[in-house]
Amino acid sequence: MANEPLDMMSREIDEELRREQLLKLWDKYGVYVLGLVLAVVVGIAGWKYYQHQRTEANQAASNQFIYALNDLGSKRVIEGQKGLEALAASAPKGYAALARLRLASQQGADGSILDALKTYESLANDETVDPILRDFARLQIGMLKFDTMFFSDLRNQINSLTSDRSPWRHSARELLGMGAMKAGLGPEARSHFKRLLADSATPPGIAERARMMVAMLDEAERAKSAPDALPGAPGAEQKPETPSKAEVKTAPAEDKIKVAPGNSK
Repeated sequence: MANEPLDMMSREIDEELRREQLLKLWDKYGVYVLGLVLAVVVGIAGWKYYQHQRTEANQAASNQFIYALNDLGSKRVIEGQKGLEALAASAPKGYAALARLRLASQQGADGSILDALKTYESLANDETVDPILRDFARLQIGMLKFDTMFFSDLRNQINSLTSDRSPWRHSARELLGMGAMKAGLGPEARSHFKRLLADSATPPGIAERARMMVAMLDEAERAKSAPDALPGAPGAEQKPETPSKAEVKTAPAEDKIKVAPGNSK
């Protein structure tokens, strides 16, 4: 009991010292603390505002993209192309890339192959575009150039798209298989078609075409390896036999002239 006043006094002194220390710290660092708190608040508010603006921009681009597709579907090609060009120039990256892809597709459909290739190549070489869309552009380049490019160039263009992780692997494998057949590389063509048939995710249409191509390769291989038809075998051409000189003999005398009985003298 006698020590209670002393303990209370000691606690009060400690609290007073702590208050003085806090005041000194506040005087020294209070401005920085306030600045940090303000920066956090402003940063959160700015991020929220950015997200809001981004959402609104994406929504506006989405609507504009749908309007452009509707115009193209309704044969209002000029209006649709203008809408896509506007999106490609000013829309957020995702919608801008989609607009460029759709614009290239329309250019190809209109017969402007060079313009379509130029648009696809600009996408394929744009590092800011999503890799999946860039790979799709490379696949379209291979399809458009299929009849004019060397098979080695086609292989370099899309071979990486045939990996199991690529969403475009089925179309890329089919295109390489067709290119290998065109180049006379039967074994390589067969390997691409066999990969398609072994993949359970291959679309039915592509799988059916792959089976047809393998059957054609098998038939060509059998025709190439079959021996020539032997003489006398069914279907073999029959040639008249020509006797050799040793087989040509003088006929017996009795076979030359036969004299009728009673007329001999």
